[in-house]
Amino acid sequence: MTVDYHAQTVLLTGAGSGIGAAFARALAARGANLVLVARRADRLTALADELRRTVRVEVFALDLSAPDAASELLRATADRDIRVTSLINNAGVGSFALFADAAPGWLATEIAVDVVAPVQLTAAFLPQLNGFIINVAGVTGYLPSPRMAVYSAAKAFMLSFTESLWTELRGTGLTVFAVAPGGTRTEFTTGMGTDAAVLTSGRLRTPDDVVTTALRHLDRRDPGPAVVDGAANRLTLTLTRFMTRRRTATMMSRIFDPARLTRAAG
Repeated sequence: MTVDYHAQTVLLTGAGSGIGAAFARALAARGANLVLVARRADRLTALADELRRTVRVEVFALDLSAPDAASELLRATADRDIRVTSLINNAGVGSFALFADAAPGWLATEIAVDVVAPVQLTAAFLPQLNGFIINVAGVTGYLPSPRMAVYSAAKAFMLSFTESLWTELRGTGLTVFAVAPGGTRTEFTTGMGTDAAVLTSGRLRTPDDVVTTALRHLDRRDPGPAVVDGAANRLTLTLTRFMTRRRTATMMSRIFDPARLTRAAG
């Protein structure tokens, strides 16, 4: 597929930092206009001021966990006479704790942001899209992730949802796929507590790595429904195909066990 980025206006959620900010900079460098969405207005404003030198950038400070977030954003873009042509569902929240210890209210927020919002945004904006939809899933969507049970289930949903859309929309001119990062150097684990340090104990990819993987996939002649970022992540997923679900779950429990770092230090 050859994307005319100068003809695109990309709605990007979770744009304030990490992978979202990296997407914004990369797309602006290619000439795409941007509609940036995140909770923190200060970060959006700073990023928009940086990118407005070359492209049009609109910002919307919005909490995507709100039940009417998608419809509100659709109305707001229409009020500003913005026609969105592409969508990147990047916003995500997570927690790191045994399911029994997690706060039910926060679990509901995870589902709202990681599952409900992408579905509703896709449904709301689909009639006007003619470029691409990129959904940010994750390696955890392919694997059970003890202590991140709801988050990994949400990413599994995102993969299945995207693969189905990819099939339904083939031949329409709209490209759809999911990008699946593994451990990435972002602020994602901030606020998850000290136990979450186990998530960043290995070699991490960068947000720019993830975006490069996604845009290279987008630029392919016939992009598949999903692409995994990083050779090590792809190798891990290949190896787990030869393992039973029981063995995979047990392996991930050991990897995500906070005591692993203590044992390693000792």
